[in-house]
Amino acid sequence: MSKKASGVNAGTKLQKRRATSRKQYKWYAKKTLGLKDKSDPLSGSSQASGIVLEKVQREAKQPNSAMRKCVRVQLVKNGKQVTAFLPGDGAQKLVDEHDEVVIECMGGSMGRSKGDIPGVRWQVIKVNDQSLSALLRGKLEKARK
Repeated sequence: MSKKASGVNAGTKLQKRRATSRKQYKWYAKKTLGLKDKSDPLSGSSQASGIVLEKVQREAKQPNSAMRKCVRVQLVKNGKQVTAFLPGDGAQKLVDEHDEVVIECMGGSMGRSKGDIPGVRWQVIKVNDQSLSALLRGKLEKARK
């Protein structure tokens, strides 16, 4: 086991040791190398708009056995495709192909997927500039294009 340098002129050695230790720390490396910006389809923003390509169903993780309703969305800003969850009972009936949707992060731990839906990190919040929750509650009628 190596001991820290503690002499009179040990400052340089301690700085070097600290720098190598920090690079091994996951969050520091992510921040300094800009890995979040490189890998994040939303490229750092909290919300993004996109076009619905298709409706898909994802099987929930054990011990649940539900089919979670999701959509494949192509983002307007960079053309990347992501899978977004449709929250609410009957939400898949309100979203059709080629609709414009706004997605946001679901807020899973460490930026990963939330709950029992594997690989899905985003959820739909607006459909054709109308709130999905308002559409579900019957406050709004779905706009025709």
